[in-house]
Amino acid sequence: MSKFELKLPQMGESVAEATLTSWLKEVGDSIEMDEAIFEIATDKVDSEVPSEVEGVLLEKRFNVDDVIKVGEVVAVIQTDQAVEATSNGQDTKTVEEIVEVPAVEELENQISQIQETVSAPTPNFGESQRFYSPLVRNIAKEEGVSMEELETIIGTGKEGRVTKNDIKAFLEHRSANGTAAVQEPQKTKEPVATPKQTPAKPEGESIPVTDGDEIIPLTRMGKLIAHHMVESLSTSAHVQSFVEVDVTNVVNWRNKMKDAFQKREGEKLTFTPIFMEAVAMALKKYPMMNISLDGDKVIKKKNINLGMAAALPDGNLIVPVIKNADQLNLVGMAKTVNDLANRARNNALKPDEVQDGTYTVTNVGSFGSIFGTPIINQPQVGILALGAIRKMPSVIETDQGEYIGIRSKMFLSHSYDHRVVNGALGGMFVKTVADYLEAWDVNREI
Repeated sequence: MSKFELKLPQMGESVAEATLTSWLKEVGDSIEMDEAIFEIATDKVDSEVPSEVEGVLLEKRFNVDDVIKVGEVVAVIQTDQAVEATSNGQDTKTVEEIVEVPAVEELENQISQIQETVSAPTPNFGESQRFYSPLVRNIAKEEGVSMEELETIIGTGKEGRVTKNDIKAFLEHRSANGTAAVQEPQKTKEPVATPKQTPAKPEGESIPVTDGDEIIPLTRMGKLIAHHMVESLSTSAHVQSFVEVDVTNVVNWRNKMKDAFQKREGEKLTFTPIFMEAVAMALKKYPMMNISLDGDKVIKKKNINLGMAAALPDGNLIVPVIKNADQLNLVGMAKTVNDLANRARNNALKPDEVQDGTYTVTNVGSFGSIFGTPIINQPQVGILALGAIRKMPSVIETDQGEYIGIRSKMFLSHSYDHRVVNGALGGMFVKTVADYLEAWDVNREI
C-alpha cells in the first residue's frame, strides 16, 4: 500500500492561497480517480479539487474555513497502487511506501496522533463557546487582539465562524481609528457588528417576519459581493456620463456575418466582442482610464485586461477577465468571450481568470434595461454599462437634407472615479467608444 499526499494545486500565477469551504469526503470514504474531495474558494470563484489517485481518504490536514497555501498537503489518500507523481505538478518522485500493520496497531497509532494534535499548544485567549481556527487565533495573538474583542467580530464563515478576512477587516478599522473597537459587555455569546461590518438595519431593531415569509441566508459569494459593492461606494467618488450611440452599422454587419462566422469558426458572433474591441481601443487612446489609485499614488497599468461582468443562474455576479484585450483580433475576442461566458455559467472558471482586471464592462441591456449606473469594480477607476439596443425613429442628416428614419440605438453609461478621473476624461473616453461603434465598416471582413 502507498500514501498519496493531495496538495492544493496551482490555480494561477497570481493566486497564492485559497479558503477551504467544504469537505466532500470523510475519512474512510472510498475515492475514485478524478472524484472531487473538497471545495475551495478564492475571491468569487468556487472550485472543486479532484483526486489524482484511487483509494481511501486517510487523513484531513485542514478544517473548513482554513486558509491553505498553494502546495500545502490538504489530504492523505491510501492507495493500493504505487504512485509516482505528486499532485502539485512538481518533479516526479515515488511516494513513500508503507508496510501494512495489524488493525489494532494501526488504530493505536492513529489514536496517538490524534492525542498529540489535541494536546498541541494553542494561544491562550481565555474561554469561549465560539470556534476560532488556528489561523485566526495566531493573527489575534500577533496583533494583540483580546478574547473580548474577538467576541465582538461578526463571522462570515460557515456557522458564523470568524474568518481571516473578518479579523483583517476588524484590524483595519481599529488601525484607522487608532484604538481598539471596544464594545459594551455582552449578555449573550452572540457577536456584535463592528463599525466595519455595519448591519443593514439599526442596531437593536429587528425586521418583522410574518407567517409565510421566507428567510434566505446569503451565500458566501453573496456576502462577498455585498461587501465589495458597499466598499466601492465608500471608496470611490462615483460620477456618470451617458452617451446615445447609433449602432445601425454594427447591427447590420453582425446580421450579415453571424451565420458565416459560426459555420467557419464554430462560434456564435454576439455583440459583446464588438463592444469589447471598442472599449479596448478607447483604453489604448486614453491610458489614464486604465489606472488604479493606491493612496496618493496613481498606478498606470501596462496591460489592458477587460472584466466582463456576467450574471449567474443563481443570481450572483462574476467578472471573468479578458487578458491583454487590445492584442486580440475580433475572432480571438469572440472565442475568448464565448469561452469565459460558458465556463462562468458552469462554475468552471479558474481563480486566475477573475483577477487582475483593469477596466470592466457590464451588459445591463441583456435584461432589457435602457441604461444603468454601475458600481466601479475596485481597484479600477471606471466601468461601462451597455444598454439595450432598440429601434428608434431618428433624424438622419445627409447632403440632400434631413429626414426621419429607423435606426438601431443604445445608451452607454460610464461610471468613473472622480477622485482621479475628471469629467472631461470620463466624457471623452465614452464618446470615443461611441465614435468607434458609429464608424463601424459594414464591409469589414473577418
